[in-house]
Amino acid sequence: MKINTTERKLSLNSIVNLDKYPLDNSAFVNQCKNSIDADGCVVLPNFLREDSIEKLIQESDLNQCNAFYCEQKHSVYISPPDKKFPSDHAFNRHVVSSKGCITDDQIEENSDLKILYRSDLFRNFIAGVVGAGRLYEYSDNLSSINIHYASESEELGWHFDNSSFAVTLLIQKSKKGGEFQYIRNFRDTDNNEMNFDGVNQLLDGELKYDNLVMDPGTLVLFRGRNSIHRVTPVEGDLTRILAVLAYNSEPNISLSETSRMTFYGRLD
Repeated sequence: MKINTTERKLSLNSIVNLDKYPLDNSAFVNQCKNSIDADGCVVLPNFLREDSIEKLIQESDLNQCNAFYCEQKHSVYISPPDKKFPSDHAFNRHVVSSKGCITDDQIEENSDLKILYRSDLFRNFIAGVVGAGRLYEYSDNLSSINIHYASESEELGWHFDNSSFAVTLLIQKSKKGGEFQYIRNFRDTDNNEMNFDGVNQLLDGELKYDNLVMDPGTLVLFRGRNSIHRVTPVEGDLTRILAVLAYNSEPNISLSETSRMTFYGRLD
């Protein structure tokens, strides 16, 4: 067991700043768990080493020509319109999201992203922080790792996530804009409290929100099911590049065909 742990550390040491972030240290895992339980997020600056960031920028730049781009109008609840509500009701009001996306099968097998994602050390760390017994890859070949590109004027509109947590790595920061903004505990899905009044106020520009500041190489764990969030439009000629590392708490799960067609433009 000690040999396997050492081997895992060596394989990640050129990618992750393990001296600063000891992923197998129970005290550190508990510290991060307490943070996400209290604040809804964990932010780890300089998680990736500089050499790894540079490699990922080069890989992402080369792959950007293969990205699927889409612009969508959607509600903050990411749900189809409900005819029992008027068109200007919070449930039916539209925001805009636009981005490019590279899927798991388009990322090289020797990429640092895949080495990190498949590492037991990293996966067990994430599971410990979010309180999951075990985490699994998606069973389809598109959804486990995605790279999102946001060029000038592209954005993610206000929304809630369907998943209980998200794991992201910022690879490249835009010159301006591209800011992650959020409001914690803005609804309560467990009690079916959707906070329609609050959503209307937010979309009308009447509420304040928090900004999550991050630089390239920052790892973020975020609970977005009840915390509304967005990424503001990118400004300038430097593309914002973000890697999304997606896990499931159960094996043999695929992203729905509707979601794959919407986000990737294909099923496989």
